[in-house]
Amino acid sequence: MLSSKELIQKTGISRATLNNYIALGLMEKPLVLNPGTGGAGPRQLGYFQNDAAERIRQIQQLKKEGLTMNDIALRLGLQDKPASGEKINKASPPSRDLRVTVEDIPYPAYMVNYNFELVWLNASARTELQLENTNIAETGGSRFLFRVLTGTADSRFDDLMRFNMALAKRRLPLQSFETLCQGIEPQTFIRLQNSYSEASAAPPHPIVESRVAMQDESGTVSMRQAYASFFREGIFIVLTEDDGNDDSMLELIARRDEVIHSLMSRRLPVLTDLAVLVADLQGSVNICSELPPEEYFQLINEIWGTLGPIFRKYHGTYGKHVGDGMVYYFFPEPDSNYLLNALNCALEIRREMVRISKSWQIRKNWLNELYLNTGVTEGQEWLGTFQSTTSVEFVVLGDTINQAARISDLARHGEVWATKSLLTKLPRELHKKVRYGIKRRNKADGHEVFVDASFAMVSSLADSERLNSSKLSEIATLPITEIVEIND
Repeated sequence: MLSSKELIQKTGISRATLNNYIALGLMEKPLVLNPGTGGAGPRQLGYFQNDAAERIRQIQQLKKEGLTMNDIALRLGLQDKPASGEKINKASPPSRDLRVTVEDIPYPAYMVNYNFELVWLNASARTELQLENTNIAETGGSRFLFRVLTGTADSRFDDLMRFNMALAKRRLPLQSFETLCQGIEPQTFIRLQNSYSEASAAPPHPIVESRVAMQDESGTVSMRQAYASFFREGIFIVLTEDDGNDDSMLELIARRDEVIHSLMSRRLPVLTDLAVLVADLQGSVNICSELPPEEYFQLINEIWGTLGPIFRKYHGTYGKHVGDGMVYYFFPEPDSNYLLNALNCALEIRREMVRISKSWQIRKNWLNELYLNTGVTEGQEWLGTFQSTTSVEFVVLGDTINQAARISDLARHGEVWATKSLLTKLPRELHKKVRYGIKRRNKADGHEVFVDASFAMVSSLADSERLNSSKLSEIATLPITEIVEIND
């Protein structure tokens, strides 16, 4: 038997190419054994049958003749082993599925969001980009791609840096890019600034490709074909062998829905700053009882369909919520303030709900008012995903979402309430644009007076009966305020 190292030396192929042949089913998976080196070498190695080298030479020859991988599989007669007594029909197409999936990509592959933070990477990327001992799994800032690349190996990844910088320049203006570079040491920051200014923005195509040079620890340079595929959730990058055989990777990238579902289900949990918006339909039980089922679902679908573009406008990410309410997360953005995005979004959906309410009053000739009562807060929480066989949902763990939900329980008649912590974290120039405050009842005449720029604890805003009979007691001492408007 031949070890994987011996097979690579004998045939002259790279380990990535060998892995690709195995992933495509062109070669049997190796048998993993202990080489018996007495502790002086690797504990386990993959071993292949002695004819494996001949199989690789056959594949190489067929590739030179211009055959695709599927054609090669047909020529070599690859198919599943027949049942006992069943004859093999060499003329029939192979039943083996040769499609590469995200799970078995044999090349370095990773995904970044549009802040260029790593949200997923495979084992090959960790190895070839020398990230095995780099902690990139805790916070978004430590996953900033250009911080990671400049922190690995000086100039060995310059080509890869330029390729990614072209992608960044397509998306980020200079000021936003410099904001994302905050905290990077001055010398590296200057290097990144120069790289940004020298880069040409990648073309506005759904898939961008380029040849890049990669240098390993021994100084050996190999050429790679880099592919970047753009999705709403981020950019997926694969670095394949530069041997003209890119059919399998292009076929994978073309399966966009499958790829993004797979990537999102495997994204790394990250500790991130965020704002959470929770909105509930006031009196939904009564409305449901008054409307025929088909009309109630029409109403809810109209609300969701109308408000969805508004959430996207302000970079909101949908979160799981029970019933007919909604939860959206707002994350730091390079070109806008995520806290202000959440507040602007809340006020815009309130205005849109006025229009929807009037439309249904005319349609049903009723006096009901439709309100979405909204709570907004901020925090730092773990973001991850829950997945089923059909969907992937973003989930935030921690108290932030519970706070927002309880605040929305307090709101009435379409009010938007936010926490003091959110307002105080707004930059001064943005804070001045927000009009907020608390309604206070004048003891002399009983009239309400709005006190600008003030806060109150939840316990002072809810009567004792309501406070004790609901979950509002969980946030009794939380200081909050009503958001009235935001001036341009």
